[in-house]
Amino acid sequence: MLTIALIGDYNPTVTAHLAIPKALELSAQFLNMELEPHWIATETITNTEIRESFGAIWCVPASPYKNTNGALTAIRYARENNIPFLGTCGGYQHALLEFAHNVLNLKEADHAETNPNATMQLVAPLSCALVETSASVRLKEGSRLAEIYGNSEVTEMYRCRYGLNPQYISLFENSGLVIGAVDENNEPRAMELTNHPFFIGVGFQPERSELKGETHPLITAFVKAVL
Repeated sequence: MLTIALIGDYNPTVTAHLAIPKALELSAQFLNMELEPHWIATETITNTEIRESFGAIWCVPASPYKNTNGALTAIRYARENNIPFLGTCGGYQHALLEFAHNVLNLKEADHAETNPNATMQLVAPLSCALVETSASVRLKEGSRLAEIYGNSEVTEMYRCRYGLNPQYISLFENSGLVIGAVDENNEPRAMELTNHPFFIGVGFQPERSELKGETHPLITAFVKAVL
């Protein structure tokens, strides 16, 4: 039985939290395999590692988390140990923070939602909030995302108010964490780690495909990566 850690503070009123286990089940059925998701509250992640029994890690939406450091610890563990990782919405935002802190050594990088007075708001309010709406996403040529989708442009569902601050995009140049997708205004909507088996963060919520009973190519690729 393959196990996937869902990093986040479960809330039954959050649409994404209800959709994620069902979306994983749809992809598992499509791949003719069995998996079991486990919710891990961020406030319980206090050590430098999380349990090695998990085959993959998904950092889920609905931040701010109760324990930001707990979420960052789980993301770092996935990145450093080549464990398949998917971050959606808030998970994507915190993957950016973890990389900035521990790879780029930008300890001052912060999230405007939790620290609006931060000197370096790496994650800042979007120029136009994307809440309960769908929008076009352009996949970068040669990206892992373009390979997964088999397309250059898709439409995805959002419930997001924050993203990578465009003024700091250049900090990631030649870092290995590259932009995988942009919106129609060329603002980042996804990042992927090139030297990792599967490490992708997206600003949208692919799990919402489950609401229509559809498997999602990104989630299916994530589940397949656990193998």
